[in-house]
Amino acid sequence: MATIAMKFGGTSVADLERIRHVASLVKREVERGNKVAVVVSAMAGETNKLVAWTNEAARPLVQDGSNRIPAAIPDQREYDVVVAAGEQVTCGLLAIALNAMGVKARSWLGWQVPIETSAMHGSARIEAVPAADMKARVAAGEVAVVAGFQGVAPGSRISTLGRGGSDTSAVAVAAGIGADRCDIYTDVDGVYTTDPRIVSKARRLEKISFEEMLEMASLGAKVLQTRSVEIAMLHRVPTRVLSTFTPDVGGTLLCDEEDIVEKKPVTGIAYSRDEAKITLHKIPDRPGVAAAIFGPLADSGVNVDMIVQNVSEDNKKTDLTFTVPRGDLAKALAALEKHASEIGYRDITHDSNVAKVSIIGIGMRTHAGVAQTMFSTLHDKGINIQVISTSEIKVSVLIAEEYVELAVRALHSAYELDAA
Repeated sequence: MATIAMKFGGTSVADLERIRHVASLVKREVERGNKVAVVVSAMAGETNKLVAWTNEAARPLVQDGSNRIPAAIPDQREYDVVVAAGEQVTCGLLAIALNAMGVKARSWLGWQVPIETSAMHGSARIEAVPAADMKARVAAGEVAVVAGFQGVAPGSRISTLGRGGSDTSAVAVAAGIGADRCDIYTDVDGVYTTDPRIVSKARRLEKISFEEMLEMASLGAKVLQTRSVEIAMLHRVPTRVLSTFTPDVGGTLLCDEEDIVEKKPVTGIAYSRDEAKITLHKIPDRPGVAAAIFGPLADSGVNVDMIVQNVSEDNKKTDLTFTVPRGDLAKALAALEKHASEIGYRDITHDSNVAKVSIIGIGMRTHAGVAQTMFSTLHDKGINIQVISTSEIKVSVLIAEEYVELAVRALHSAYELDAA
């Protein structure tokens, strides 16, 4: 007997037929003797519809001559009230379906658990899950069906966790009730060595370390939300990714590094097309200039990723290149231009036709020559590297976007990831 948290995403609960299928999977775990808590997303497409409604409702109907005044940003507290409704519908429907199948179940909204969050509405962070009442009911054999993506902020206001927040909810609930495992059901049957749409020989991994999955999620892999992996790693919650539609396929287990016997140099290849490169030319080579650049970007909510600074030839002027999310390029440029006099750059250039390709693997700690293989492979394919960024278990390079698929295929073969 084990206590299991199960999470089902939007495509898994897209309509009543699929909700009943999810209920049958939950019932199967109950019949195995397991205690179960289920976390669900909104039905596919519902959150987008609710977001559109909030944006339209915030648009003033006051006329300014013949032109309507531009849309306003909705109050984020009320925005959360609206967009959290999608998960509320799903968890109620699933609880009804389970009871109809003879499985005792009850729905739980975020504030009832409670999932306590920060006050940053629209992108709140989970601070605690003191789920004593729910834990007792689950231990007594009642299935808890929890609305994902939502929690309760200070002042007893509904909060939401941002896109992909249901994954985070699921792992947090698993930690809160002391679950033995968290099973995240999606429309894929596990974590692959790379995107199977690019490399047909990509293999499903039986196990992957928390650290590797965190890097893959942050570097472009879409299987899990980054914050969910952070919570799983922090609380050491074994987490399994598997498919709602082929649940008997083994899936992929996220676990401690010590639980992986064979540590290959590279576990997987990730990529991201959501990149833009900015270069500041001839900036003063003096203390404080980096703060003058990255301070305004942080104040504008722009996340900076890869950074490279050229060596100053005269100890007076140098160039600085960094990357930002493509969608934040305009905001980043505006922030830099606003503070141009403080920074003192001669000119600024940018390029949004770039992409990041990364190799990830805990085996890098003990294997030499891993980065050299990457660089020589890309050289052999005529792919120029624009920026390099490294950590203990990953190497990322920035290249022209047109070469992404070629780079991923070449690296996948170079590290023998397509070998059975």
